[in-house]
Amino acid sequence: MVANTGHEAELTDPTWDARAPRVASAPHDADEPLRLYDTARAAVVPFEPGPVVSMYTCGITPYDASHLGHAATYVTYDVLQRRLRDRGHDTRCVRNVTDVDDDILRKARELGVHYLDLAAAEMARFDGDMKALNVVHCWSEPRATSAIADIRGFIGMVLDQGYAYESGGAVYFDVGSFERFGQVSHLGRDEMLVLAAEHGGNPDDPNKRDPLDFVLWQPSAPDEPAWESLWGPGRPGWHIECSALAMRELDTTIDLHGGGADLVFPHHECEAAQSEAATGQPFVRHWMHQAMVRMDGEKMSKSLGNLVFVTDLLETDDPRAIRLGIVAHHYRDSWSWDDDIMPTAAARLVAWQAAAGSGDVDAPLAAVRAALDDDLDTPAAVAALDAAAAAGHDVGPAARLLGVDLG
Repeated sequence: MVANTGHEAELTDPTWDARAPRVASAPHDADEPLRLYDTARAAVVPFEPGPVVSMYTCGITPYDASHLGHAATYVTYDVLQRRLRDRGHDTRCVRNVTDVDDDILRKARELGVHYLDLAAAEMARFDGDMKALNVVHCWSEPRATSAIADIRGFIGMVLDQGYAYESGGAVYFDVGSFERFGQVSHLGRDEMLVLAAEHGGNPDDPNKRDPLDFVLWQPSAPDEPAWESLWGPGRPGWHIECSALAMRELDTTIDLHGGGADLVFPHHECEAAQSEAATGQPFVRHWMHQAMVRMDGEKMSKSLGNLVFVTDLLETDDPRAIRLGIVAHHYRDSWSWDDDIMPTAAARLVAWQAAAGSGDVDAPLAAVRAALDDDLDTPAAVAALDAAAAAGHDVGPAARLLGVDLG
């Protein structure tokens, strides 16, 4: 049932850092493919999509302001989109909005507001943060509540294929029936049980055949929203919405699926299982995950309250410097926020601006392209532009490839 290839330790810690040992790169050839780390294959491999690249990144649950961990994730996939477009691709990036789940319903209950009003307010703030950070608009940004009919149909497919069962008014995915469960995370059963419990999987649910079985449809509490279904009134489970939205907006198989490393298990593992169980086709060609941003030794998260909010930073700092503070770190390196990050980034921005508009343009641009093609190595790109700016070269076009407009 559980695929185990010896990578368990990498994913049990939410601050997982999958950064593979790095070796000196060969001279860059413009015809060489972009190479990215694939979580499921545990290796840096060529990423060679067709002319149109289908991408799905897990979006926020809008019950609080977006923090620096969110920003790091979406800036990473923004840089990837910019390089793919620079290479001649069209990108179709879908980022969902989880506007109904346990967290947002709990917060709305605490505040005494309607859960959709809470979602609307926080999405407006999130959109403002992303605009300030110069994150390109998503091709589509669907809400979970827009996909209830799709979700019900999807659950029906999983049931019809024999991979799910009804119990206690809910529908559960039967992980024992799906041999490839574990194909994304490569975790052992014990690690899975720990992470499932930490992420609301409720392994002690007596209605489950197996503690690792996960909910596709669940009865709603009296004060929660409910939709009619063949299995009784209720609402979707967490994982099912992303499978339904990815396939509705993109295709049965998508080129790249992304999100934070804390989503590898259970969220993305469960997405892959239920999607492939329903369709019989591969769900994702390439899995890409952003490492956690930490503060005081812990991952930055709403549940821990150790957050640096983007909105607060924007009150005092140039958004371009905030972005530079993020891209100075590799997407697979877990890093900690400290008071030196913004002054360093602000000084870098000034130095780059001073070099914009004069000197050689081509060499800095070639250096950034080569770095990004090497597993999206933004720190190497930043270092190359530091050197180019110090030498008096024009770093403006290359900086724009990182999403930083020096004008």
